[in-house]
Amino acid sequence: MKVGCVKEIKNNEFRVGLTPDNVKAYVAAGHEVVIERGAGLGSGFTDEEYEAAGAELFEAAEAVWDVCDMMVKVKEPLPDEYNSFHEGIILFTYLHLAADQEQLDALLRGKVKGVAYETLIEKDGSIPLLAPMSQIAGRLSIQEGAKYLEKRFGGEGVLLAGVPGTPKANIVILGAGTVGMNACKIAVGMGANVTIIDINLKRLAYIDDIMGSRVQTLVSTDANIEKAVKDADLVIGSVLIPGGTTPKLFKKKYLKEMKDGAVFVDVAIDQGGCGEASHVTTHDDPIYKVDNVIHYCVGNMPGAVPRTSTIALTNATLAYGLQIANLGLEGACKANKAIYSGINTYDGKVVCKKVAEAFEGQYEYYNIEDLF
Repeated sequence: MKVGCVKEIKNNEFRVGLTPDNVKAYVAAGHEVVIERGAGLGSGFTDEEYEAAGAELFEAAEAVWDVCDMMVKVKEPLPDEYNSFHEGIILFTYLHLAADQEQLDALLRGKVKGVAYETLIEKDGSIPLLAPMSQIAGRLSIQEGAKYLEKRFGGEGVLLAGVPGTPKANIVILGAGTVGMNACKIAVGMGANVTIIDINLKRLAYIDDIMGSRVQTLVSTDANIEKAVKDADLVIGSVLIPGGTTPKLFKKKYLKEMKDGAVFVDVAIDQGGCGEASHVTTHDDPIYKVDNVIHYCVGNMPGAVPRTSTIALTNATLAYGLQIANLGLEGACKANKAIYSGINTYDGKVVCKKVAEAFEGQYEYYNIEDLF
């Protein structure tokens, strides 16, 4: 199989879908790898390293798209890339289609086999290709939130840990999944007062066992969220429904009750966000204010630390990518049933139920196993 990788064109996106070590693995398995020149520079990988690993380098992204059977990326393709789709190409990347109808339509028109990192679910319920970026985004959310609490960015001027004789900052985390737990670790480590809210009582009991009195756990209800965020200096939105639209748990009405200069970091923005006032921002222009509450809603947070992010992501994706390359998508699914769950579009059809549900009947849902 010809495996391709192009430079990401999303705003301030410096990650890359394949490292030179990944190239070596694909070449060792008998595949050809084609890379756009400069694709890995943002993550610290040179063209010479890719060539030494066995890749063929092309000057133009379009040329890579044209010849490859499988394109391995990081972020969803943008409109400038839609014309490069060709029938039957396997696109292995984050897609986040529930919040992007234009991209969905383009994938369907192009009859692209869209395999989304964020919906591939293993037998144990884990989401192995989303987990590494969730870990990074969770940890970054506290780092970014702390920065935008600074007065020069319009924040209220609060230090998360405080100092002796001053109050610590109050941090509220909505969702106790991978993002929420990683945010919680950093927030506790920085010495803030931390409250974490989730619907899963077993998950809250687990957090209580490992964190003890350092963290307040609350069951997710409108009343509990409203009370908690009223006194919060920093709120982290970390709610996830794999492949589906994120519920709007952080209501606009809460904003008027919050402190001026408080910060809300919506890590769920790729799937539409969990704040009613949330809309996607970029690393170039990351924040805006609603009712004097700063909203940070950058859609590719881990892109800020591309070296760490690329290595973490490709550590997770390589094994699945090799299975697809070795056996073809259909053969890989039969060998590893988890790969079925990653397929969002196939032969012009929507085959991810959560994506179909996000558009309320506009698309017919097809069971992918019935199409092979």
